[in-house]
Amino acid sequence: MTALDRPYWIEARVERREGWDAGVYPFNLPVVRDLDVLAFHPRVTFLVGENGSGKSTLIEALAVAWGFNAEGGSRNFNFVSRASHSRLHQHLRAVRSHIRPHDGYFLRAESFFNVQTEIERLDDEPGPGGPPIHRAYGDRPLHEQSHGEAFFALFDNRFRGDGLYILDEPEAALSPQRQLSFLARLHELVLARSQFIIATHSPILLGYPDAWIYQASERGLERVDYEDTEHFQVTRSFLNRRQTFLDVLLAPDDEA
Repeated sequence: MTALDRPYWIEARVERREGWDAGVYPFNLPVVRDLDVLAFHPRVTFLVGENGSGKSTLIEALAVAWGFNAEGGSRNFNFVSRASHSRLHQHLRAVRSHIRPHDGYFLRAESFFNVQTEIERLDDEPGPGGPPIHRAYGDRPLHEQSHGEAFFALFDNRFRGDGLYILDEPEAALSPQRQLSFLARLHELVLARSQFIIATHSPILLGYPDAWIYQASERGLERVDYEDTEHFQVTRSFLNRRQTFLDVLLAPDDEA
C-alpha cells in the first residue's frame, strides 16, 4: 500500500463573482473574507479554530462544492432535513487531479443522526427486482449503536480507501482512546490512497504526522505547525498547570 503523492483535490479557488456580498454572512467571515486559494495536502489537511471562527461553514461549503450532500453521506445521497447550508459553495471552484477517487464521504457530526435515518429508509426500499438491500454499516443498524460506535462502524465498514473523505468534527462522539484508534484507522486509509480534509477541535487528531494545519482566526486562515495551534497550547498548559487553571477559573467573583 502506498499513500498519495498528488491529491485528488488539489485546491479550492474562491470566485468573487455575482452574489458575493462581503458585508453579509458567510462572506464576511474572516476565514473566507480574504481567502483566494486553499491548497490541500495529498493525504491529510486539518482546519482548526475557535467556535464561531467559520471552519465548519468552510468545510461544509467544500463538501458541497465537491458534490456531497450538505447533511452528509456519499455523493449519491440526496435528502434534506432542513436546508441550512450557506451559499459559499457557489463561489468555490474545485481544482481536481486527473486521478479520480473511487470512493468518498462527507461526515458531519451534527447531522449524522439524519444520515443514519436516511440509511435506514434506504434499507426499507427494495433492490432492483428483489428484496431490500442491506446498507447498515456493521452487524447492527446505526441507530441501535451508541453515537461513538456508529461513527466507528462508518469508518470501519464504509470508508473503503482510494477515496476523498471530508469530516467535520469526527471526534465529537469519540473518547480519547477512540480518537487514538481513529488515528490508526486514518493511517490505514491514507496508505490505501485516501485523502482527508478534516475540521477538528482535537489535539489528538491534529497530531497526525506531516499533515497541513490551517488555523482560522480573526486574521483569517493561516497554515501553522501543530505546536502553534491554540488547541495544543491550551491543552498542554492545562495538563501541566491544572491546579493553577482551576484556582483561577473557579475562584469566587470577588477574588478573580
